[in-house]
Order: sequence, then C-alpha cells, then structure tokens
Amino acid sequence: MAAANMEKGELMNQVKQQIALANAQEMLSKMTEKCFKKCIQKPGKSLDSTEQRCISQCMDRFMDAWNLVSRTYGNRLQREQYRSMDSVEEMSS
Repeated sequence: MAAANMEKGELMNQVKQQIALANAQEMLSKMTEKCFKKCIQKPGKSLDSTEQRCISQCMDRFMDAWNLVSRTYGNRLQREQYRSMDSVEEMSS
C-alpha cells in the first residue's frame, strides 16, 4: 500500500513538472510573438539598439504580468480549496 502511494506521488510530481514545462513553453512562445510584433518593424540580420531595448522591456513586462497572474490564480485556487474543505467539514459535523 505504501509503495502504491509512493508511485502515485511520483506520478503526480511528474505530471506537475510536465504542466510547469508546458506553461513555460507557452509563456515563451506568446512572449516571443507579442514582443516581436511590438518591437521589430523591419526584420533583418541584427537588432538595432532601439529594438534591443524594446524587446528587453517588453519581455520584462510580459514576465512580470505572467508572474502576477500566476500568483493571483494560485492564491485563488488555494482559497477555493480551503473553502471546499471547510464546506466538507461543516457537512460532516
């Protein structure tokens, strides 16, 4: 029984890691697309200093926004989880 629980825990960790990787890939893809559209007017072999600065600032803002949304969403999920646990406890009382 303990081995089954350990396997289940390992499986859950693997799933969480895969989800985190998928989220990171999605963020990178969206950030690249949005910042390219915003900052690169005439694609060429290199970026001028204005484009480099724009890309850097765009990426910083995108990551800040992504992190804020992720934290807020995580906090909301935790609150909902606590509420549902409280509801279950009240029903069993």
